[in-house]
Amino acid sequence: MARINNNYDKLGAGYLFPEIARRTNAFLEGQPDAEVLRLGIGDTTEPIVPSVLKGLHHGVDSLGTVDTYSGYGPSEGVTPLREAIALEYGGLGLDLCADEFFVSDGAKSDSANIQSIFSQDCIVAVQDPAYPVYVDSNVIYGRTGQVTETGYDGLVYMPCTEENGFFPALPDGKVDLIYLCSPNNPTGAVATKEQLKTFIDYALENKAIIFFDSAYSSFITDPDLPRSIYEVEGAENCAIEFNSFSKTAGFTGVRLAWTIVPKACQTEDSSPGKLHALWTRRQNTFFNGASNIVQAGGLAALSKEGKRETGKQVSFYLENAKIINEGLQSLGITTYGGGNAPYVWMKAPGGLSSWDFFDKLLNECHVVGTPGSGFGPAGEGFFRLSAFGHRENVERAVRSIKENLAL
Repeated sequence: MARINNNYDKLGAGYLFPEIARRTNAFLEGQPDAEVLRLGIGDTTEPIVPSVLKGLHHGVDSLGTVDTYSGYGPSEGVTPLREAIALEYGGLGLDLCADEFFVSDGAKSDSANIQSIFSQDCIVAVQDPAYPVYVDSNVIYGRTGQVTETGYDGLVYMPCTEENGFFPALPDGKVDLIYLCSPNNPTGAVATKEQLKTFIDYALENKAIIFFDSAYSSFITDPDLPRSIYEVEGAENCAIEFNSFSKTAGFTGVRLAWTIVPKACQTEDSSPGKLHALWTRRQNTFFNGASNIVQAGGLAALSKEGKRETGKQVSFYLENAKIINEGLQSLGITTYGGGNAPYVWMKAPGGLSSWDFFDKLLNECHVVGTPGSGFGPAGEGFFRLSAFGHRENVERAVRSIKENLAL
């Protein structure tokens, strides 16, 4: 008899972003003439830059002749792209081999799929608040109990609060898998080398593995802040890193990313190279590689001109974050993030809950953001605004908040 995976039934009432869409649609049904300004979901809005478009067109054109046509590529990614990404890390002073980079169609899926090479009974720790896929995918894999008001039983939450600067303390006791994200989604906080070193030392001592999401690393403007966990000594022995072209090159709808599994990385029951081999096998078995066309676009994004053009776009979004920050602060609202990340993390005024403030902002200002509680228990009372948007819309949203929000 066929049976379902009952772990899905443990998930909360609804994934965060569909719930935002449901409430927004309900508002529009009652006010069909209202215009909603969206600073919620972190989706890029500006067109793909010319040099990258040229690369994508080249990828398409290459499929049109016998001499340049390509079918299945290596599941790990084409060699020129892997080498180009490795060269980028070389610019950070890192000596990672190209075959330690695995090209994929998304950091989101990789951060979930990576769990398949680890045992079912691993104890998992997550920053709280956290990008929902870290938690939900572990629920689906059966590594947690039921959900309660304080989170999922069996999952170790590492609170990120105002008091600790939104970077967590080490877990109490031993855990096996640790999710860290820097720049952080949703708080916008960026970990220092010293902060990351505490987790690396913990992981090495406890034979744990760190999953490090650096998908927003291109937004870091402070030269003293690390863009990769491998900038910290010892990380190659205990950390797997995820990164993406989504926010840097506007590939949210194009899909291209990479995961780094150093050969030196190992668990307490494996030797160096084993995790690398397992992830290779997983990709070979379940994945036929990212689109050849998209990988051509990724190569173009890493060209000199591609980096210049995408860098300007990153700066554009950071300027949006500055506009949001300054607008909110002018009202006396406490904000965090935005300087080295595309997200502004604000404290809901008047002691409102995250979802109550969502409704207030939508009804009074016609602006949509993201409730902090949707990212985890420690997000309650906070709210995320995204800097991804057309400049005119961002300015209009901020103006509407300044003019209409009743404080």
